[in-house]
Amino acid sequence: MTVIVVVHVLVCVALILIVLLQAGKGAEMGAAFGGASQTIFGSAGAMGFLSKLTTFAAVIFMITSLLLTFSSARKGSTIMKERPAPTAPAAPSQVPVEPPAPVPEPKK
Repeated sequence: MTVIVVVHVLVCVALILIVLLQAGKGAEMGAAFGGASQTIFGSAGAMGFLSKLTTFAAVIFMITSLLLTFSSARKGSTIMKERPAPTAPAAPSQVPVEPPAPVPEPKK
């Protein structure tokens, strides 16, 4: 279980770094007006090395996520380790209640 968690964290960090290293599709848009109009929305060529690496890291991330989910669901762990003992409700206080004062009748 610990090995899966360590691999999962390493893949998370690697995936973040790989995505941040990649250039966006509009990165060459400024140079595109100089003549290369096919690069405005990205090339349709083969996948680059970083794209393949991103795909591989994403697959490993999904597999480790599923393994962690299944292993935690099988354990049946809860957040609360022990339930607090139920307490009896407090006894009502025996404070005497004053009777309401009589309402005077209106004069006619």
